[in-house]
Amino acid sequence: MQNNPRVEPVSSQDFAFLRADSVPPSQKKVDAGKFSNDAVLIANAILSDNGEFEDKTQIVLRQFRERINEKLVVEVLNLVKLKPELGVKFFIWAGRQIGYSHTSAVFNSLLDLLESSNSDHVHEKFLLEIRNDDKEVLKKLLNLLIGRYCKNGLWNMALEELGRLKDFGYKPSRATYCALVQVFLQADRLDTAYLVYREMSDAGFHMDGYTLRCYAYSLCRMGQWREALTLIEKEECKPDTAFYTKMISGLCEASLFEEAMDFLNRMRANSCIPNVVTYRVLLCGCLNKRQLGRCKRVLNMMITEGCYPSPSIFSSLVHAYCKSGDYSYAFKLLKKMTKCGCQPGYVVYNILIGGICGNEELPSSDVLELAENAYNEMLAAGVILNKINVSNFARCLCGVGKFEKACNIIHEMMRKGFIPDTS
Repeated sequence: MQNNPRVEPVSSQDFAFLRADSVPPSQKKVDAGKFSNDAVLIANAILSDNGEFEDKTQIVLRQFRERINEKLVVEVLNLVKLKPELGVKFFIWAGRQIGYSHTSAVFNSLLDLLESSNSDHVHEKFLLEIRNDDKEVLKKLLNLLIGRYCKNGLWNMALEELGRLKDFGYKPSRATYCALVQVFLQADRLDTAYLVYREMSDAGFHMDGYTLRCYAYSLCRMGQWREALTLIEKEECKPDTAFYTKMISGLCEASLFEEAMDFLNRMRANSCIPNVVTYRVLLCGCLNKRQLGRCKRVLNMMITEGCYPSPSIFSSLVHAYCKSGDYSYAFKLLKKMTKCGCQPGYVVYNILIGGICGNEELPSSDVLELAENAYNEMLAAGVILNKINVSNFARCLCGVGKFEKACNIIHEMMRKGFIPDTS
């Protein structure tokens, strides 16, 4: 008799994968994960529907009416993100509930859901469905959508949605106009920003302070500072120190340094006192354009008024003056640092000594003496030279016959961890 192989018993669990694959996507249950039980129950009820929100779904949702709030609606919208048509129906249902109204967080979650499809644009059928239920809700949604595109720098898509908003018979809100102005300023499209501003003004809106400040900065950046002042006057705005500082930054970028300096006087005339940020912006603006003569003037002004550069700005100044060959002033900056309560450290000492000794030509005796003085101060402060500067400094000292001093420097640095090599 032939022996049959033993057959292992099977259970229904072994075929569970077949049932899972056969369930339509709209009826698959969601995993609770980080979501509340209420959100999961609502999402499962919605997803098990055929997309028409039938009586069975309405009965399930009815028991959650009193518990509907912002957090719950946001969670449900996130759970049904793969089925935007169901998410829209739930959004509309939630908006009808007494004691609840949609918040910005809910609108943003709905936009996330509507944008989760492969389409670049929100499908109009969803917008029409929302409009047919509540026109004001659609108006707010479209304004937020335009603002979202502006925030992401997508000014072309923002313009398209602006057109759609107007086609629906709505007017942009003040926040929408401001967002549009900002995105065009960021894109250096001042002409388009002006057209939006003119439409905004005709609609009776004023820019908010931040948008106006950005607009004035952009105008100054283009050398149109008079137009910026006219705009400020038209908007009936009284600039503060931060506002003037932003304009000064724009003027420096436009290389209008005299005008930038004049704005300090304009500030004081309008009871605005330049602060440390103002002076640092002006100083860095001059420094970035290699206006080293003006840097000296600004530095003296700000120190006199008790406003001091940061250590990094001091380091940049020392580097700039070394590069220009003004080693004497670069060394004086170390004294100014100390006066400002900013003790010179590793970076600035190495910049100065490296600037003096890092060239192919040997420095003059006076300039080399500055490096020696800086080295003595550095040593007293417990700061060390980097490897390259040790080599260059020793080379320069040997070049003028100061062999013993060069050896001393090498030995001092060796005690602090420097290891000389054949280079």
